[in-house]
Amino acid sequence: MSRSALLVLDIQNMVLAGYPDPEYLPRLGAAIGAARAAGHPVIYAVVGFRPDYAEVSTRNKMFGRLALAKPQAPPEAAAIPAEVAPQHGDIVVTKRRVSAFAGSDLDLVLRAGEIDHLVLTGVATSGVVLSTLREAADRDFRLSVLADGCLDNDPEVHRVLTEKVFPAQAEVTTIARWIAEPST
Repeated sequence: MSRSALLVLDIQNMVLAGYPDPEYLPRLGAAIGAARAAGHPVIYAVVGFRPDYAEVSTRNKMFGRLALAKPQAPPEAAAIPAEVAPQHGDIVVTKRRVSAFAGSDLDLVLRAGEIDHLVLTGVATSGVVLSTLREAADRDFRLSVLADGCLDNDPEVHRVLTEKVFPAQAEVTTIARWIAEPST
């Protein structure tokens, strides 16, 4: 029997600041509530580093500037917004790169929970969602993507990924359709 988990990827104040969509968190909250009601684990993957950024190479194009500057962001910047915050029983993993698997114990958590179907949401579609989907597919997970549970700064990139790229490895649906069929 298949066991599903909802992945909530990079939903942190510092990430969301670059993706203004006042309707996004309520939509995401509906998916999270439906997952909990259906008994699906809710797993949050957040990006985080040591205070000295020891795990970040200056050669890394995306995160290398952090290794040089070593900024100390206030804790609220890395926090998950209260309206979709983890509740008792939810799992939070910290990742060190774009994919939710990179530098985290996500695979261990999924295997221990006998989870074989991942339902992906997150910001950005062209970042964490794409990277996590590709790696999860290579690890033989069954995959679904909630298209309106993902955001990207470029609507055309989001459309191409959700309509043309992701369907090769995942079922792409909407939050409303997924809620109507909570066993998937």
